[in-house]
Amino acid sequence: MSDEHIDEFSGVSMTGHEWDGIRELNNPLPCWWVITFYVTIVWAIGYTIAYPAWPMLTSATKGVLGYSSRNDVRNELAAAEVAKGKYIAAIEAKSISEIAADDALREFAVAAGGAAFKVNCVQCHGSGAQGSAGFPNLNDDDWLWGGNADQIQQTITHGIRFPSDPDTRLSEMPAFGDIITADQIKQVSAYAASLSGQVQDAKLVEPGAKVFAENCVACHGDNAKGNRELGAPDLTDAIWLYGSGETDIAAQVRAPKHGVMPAWIGRLGETKVKELAIYVHSLGGGE
Repeated sequence: MSDEHIDEFSGVSMTGHEWDGIRELNNPLPCWWVITFYVTIVWAIGYTIAYPAWPMLTSATKGVLGYSSRNDVRNELAAAEVAKGKYIAAIEAKSISEIAADDALREFAVAAGGAAFKVNCVQCHGSGAQGSAGFPNLNDDDWLWGGNADQIQQTITHGIRFPSDPDTRLSEMPAFGDIITADQIKQVSAYAASLSGQVQDAKLVEPGAKVFAENCVACHGDNAKGNRELGAPDLTDAIWLYGSGETDIAAQVRAPKHGVMPAWIGRLGETKVKELAIYVHSLGGGE
């Protein structure tokens, strides 16, 4: 090779490639790099022979080892189902109180119930079970029908005002707009608001107490603490399903809203309902 093809500084021959006056030296690759490159080629060929690799029209080559990642996943899922089976069978056979008393069963039920809650309940009660207007917060300790695990199970099982279930929780507040006058509605609403310290028009409280005594104590009680047998709410706390101001209370007195909760037993089955009840009870508001 002539001198014009030898780099004058390094003494290495040129490849003949040149870009913008920059010439490429013909340096050989390091030996370790070349060996590694050929090893990877051999390994890749061996892999395609041993494992599924080459796509075909309707499937792929099976590989001489017969390995299948789908079979691995299928076997792992089957093993998980077997492991869950003993817990599911125990939950099916035991009562709510027995499940709650068993640490392992309760932990499993809370996890399974939490998953079921995310699929079936968040649409109304929210992802954190915090509820919204017309949908109760399941984290607090104010329960219309009782908040122990058995009572929660009963509510989930048969629902609330669910017409096709004969054992559904059932209560209905009358539309007092057809029973008492508009002035009386204002008065009793002021009285109800005053019970939780939210009254705006204090002069209406005293006559409102009289209206309450004549029309409301049968369900809400003399002390307005409510009645869980009837699903009548406690009016003395700061927890309100449809708004706490006098205007919101008056609207509910005049033409009450009645929410409906489905009976979940038919869709989910008894075991899943128990898991849901344990999960809801575990949120912190359960009794």
